[in-house]
Amino acid sequence: MVESAEKHEKFLELAEGRTNKALLAIGRIGNLSNRSLYEWEEAELRKMIKALKDAISEVENRFASPKGKANAKFKF
Repeated sequence: MVESAEKHEKFLELAEGRTNKALLAIGRIGNLSNRSLYEWEEAELRKMIKALKDAISEVENRFASPKGKANAKFKF
């Protein structure tokens, strides 16, 4: 049982840190919406949003049925 508790503590520690890093990164992506600093097309926005949603779906699927590492990358 001690090993299980240690695994859970490690999960909580890593999950909190990684989730916070992801949230900060998503916030930085949101900063790109400032039209006074950046120019973008609607199709580019849709592609970015789809990549983010696909990554979230992959995470959900891996927790439902873990089977390896993610290898998603984004590129225009």
